[in-house]
Amino acid sequence: MPRRSPLVLTGRAVDALGACERDVIVWDRELAGFGVRVYPSGRKVYVVQSRAGGSPRRVTLGTHGEITATQARLRAARVIDRIKQGEDPALLPAQTGTTVADLAARYMSAHVAQNCNTHTAGIYRGSLENHILPALGMMPLGMVESAHVAALHYNLRATPRAANRALAVLSKMFTLAAAWGLVADGTNPCRAVRKYKEKKRERFLSREEYRRLGTALAEAEAEALAGREGAVSPYAIAALRLLMLTGCRLNEILTLRWDDVDRTAGEFRLRDGKTGARMVPLTPTADAVLAAIERVPRNPWIIAGRQPGTHLATITAEWYRIRARAGLEDVRIHDLRHSYASRALAAGESLSMIGKLLGHADIQSTARYAHLARETERTSAARVGASIGADIARPRHGNAPDDDTSHE
Repeated sequence: MPRRSPLVLTGRAVDALGACERDVIVWDRELAGFGVRVYPSGRKVYVVQSRAGGSPRRVTLGTHGEITATQARLRAARVIDRIKQGEDPALLPAQTGTTVADLAARYMSAHVAQNCNTHTAGIYRGSLENHILPALGMMPLGMVESAHVAALHYNLRATPRAANRALAVLSKMFTLAAAWGLVADGTNPCRAVRKYKEKKRERFLSREEYRRLGTALAEAEAEALAGREGAVSPYAIAALRLLMLTGCRLNEILTLRWDDVDRTAGEFRLRDGKTGARMVPLTPTADAVLAAIERVPRNPWIIAGRQPGTHLATITAEWYRIRARAGLEDVRIHDLRHSYASRALAAGESLSMIGKLLGHADIQSTARYAHLARETERTSAARVGASIGADIARPRHGNAPDDDTSHE
């Protein structure tokens, strides 16, 4: 292979390198082992060469134009440092061009698309596009260290939930990368980064608030039926009622199809539930809501959208109007699901049954309602204790018989 004199590899210097008839490597004059390989086609690839076990080993860092000379120099320095610490360059496959962006694409296609519903997939895609890829997308996998992940997490500290989601997504990606042979086992850079504490927001509707919400929905429905301009869509109203009556997630209701409903069996099927397909009991009250919905010809969706053949993608604006009418501005749509669980506990249902009704994959998801169960137990205990206490505190005169003579 032809040789050229070493020079300081800056972006301008690499741009000026001309192609030869054969490959040639131009080494850097300042960082031993760092160079750029120039192909006859004019393509230029940064490399780093060092010795492992007495023999020279060469690692590809990236293509000029896709990474800068400065980035290549920093990567080369890190690779050399890791080799000096005893790591074999052969175990640094991420230097050969597999970047975080490459891994993200495979993660979405090979894992998320196969295991997550469309709503969850959208959330993960948003975390990648908005947070992870802008910060780390161009980095080779083996160059991502805990410090990089910690910096990404810290920069999102104003939104702890988004920060923790980005950390979870990135951690899962590196776990899969190890399974796919892209990085060595035990090298996940996310392990050392601790999640932020998220403020658990709990809001449950009282019976009076349920009544106010029901009134607001009825008034909005009357306006829609009267053809009032700007009225809330009757399909959005129906969706909100179904959310209240079933405890389902928003996307589960918005993507419900007519052929998912078996009114004879009294149940409907969720095809794209967060925890997979499942059957949901169709109560008489929920069935009445479905019966009142006008079916749109050639539209399979129950919550029909404004465009032919579509369903509503969101009802956020409609919900803001309804909750304002009811004086419940602090209530989120997802709080309707929490309130469903709260009412179920008040009705005496067990945590296990509530988990089944809500479609939780494991008991840990339902455990957040455990404190409500304890409060219900305390209320019941107080009611029973008060009843007994009233009897034993009441003075008796003579040998008057007890009100209840049964001793079963």
